[in-house]
This record gives sequence, structure tokens and C-alpha cells, in this order.
Amino acid sequence: MECLISFRKMQGLTRAEVALKLGVSHSLYEKIELGDRKPSRSFMEKFKRTFPSFDMNIFFDEGLHEECS
Repeated sequence: MECLISFRKMQGLTRAEVALKLGVSHSLYEKIELGDRKPSRSFMEKFKRTFPSFDMNIFFDEGLHEECS
């Protein structure tokens, strides 16, 4: 998901750092970021608590995906 990649880079974080902040494995976060795995509800809740300014709509509307890049 390009939006996740862009957001992470704007925060100045590595994938491993985001995964650590979320309390998920690096490989899980990487798979979600690359679009190889869909985020679970639990993941989305953790993400929203950790990064409240992030627009969670990208998890529901793939059309927003291109607007974020």
C-alpha cells in the first residue's frame, strides 16, 4: 500500500520501527505494506491508536490508494 509506505517515510521510520510501535512482527507489517496481506481489524485498531492522524480510509477504499502517492 503506497499510502503506508509514504506515511512511514514521512514519519522517518523503518518498517521494523513501525512494526515495533504496533506490536506486530516485522514480516507481518511488511506483507501488509506491500499488499501481500490484508490488514486485520486488530491491526487497524493498533495502527489508529499509534498513528491517530493517519487516514484509515485507505484500508477500505482502494481508490484512495493512488491519491496518497
